[in-house]
Amino acid sequence: MIFAIFLTEIKAVRFRKIIQTVTTLPNFISWVLVYSLAFSMFSSEGVVNGFLTQMGLIDSPVLFLQNSDHVWITMWFWITWKSLGWSAILYIAAIMGIDESLYEAAYVDGATRMQVIRHVVLPSMLPTYFVLLMLQIASFLNNGLEQYFVFQNAFNKDTIQVLDLYVYNLAMGGGSYSVSVAISMLKSLISVALLFSVNGLSKLLRGEGIV
Repeated sequence: MIFAIFLTEIKAVRFRKIIQTVTTLPNFISWVLVYSLAFSMFSSEGVVNGFLTQMGLIDSPVLFLQNSDHVWITMWFWITWKSLGWSAILYIAAIMGIDESLYEAAYVDGATRMQVIRHVVLPSMLPTYFVLLMLQIASFLNNGLEQYFVFQNAFNKDTIQVLDLYVYNLAMGGGSYSVSVAISMLKSLISVALLFSVNGLSKLLRGEGIV
């Protein structure tokens, strides 16, 4: 949401389109290519370690990809980088749908750009935000398999496992197909229950839901 507001506040149309295009393109890159990029940059012989070594900042390579202490921060960074531009599209569409008369009234009243964002833009984006929030909560357990599968290794395997990856390893590595199927079915039931719970809460608080 913040990134979408940032984009719409850029007055140079060409510059805004360049930023939006550059941030949207990673969404269409597979996680295998993302890992290839990460490996070329952050492996023991990658660009980052080579630069730090040449600058004399380190004596031995830093094992960025093998480090399990901050694996969730790095995973958050990669998913944010990959989905930032694409996730902002719906918010940008919501901003584009705001009635121009609201902006004109705010500026006539002497509102600054920050006040317009606070009192006009943000309230107009709330319906879109709540819909996306409900969908995200409903799919809370769907952490995504591909990202964690390609980034897992012998050093971070125990730390990086999310539910989907655990189910995959349980079935493919341990041969416990029945247990993995049971976990997957339970996950689906919990997701449906979360969707209806959040939808009911939305009806209670906002008077409308998505189901």
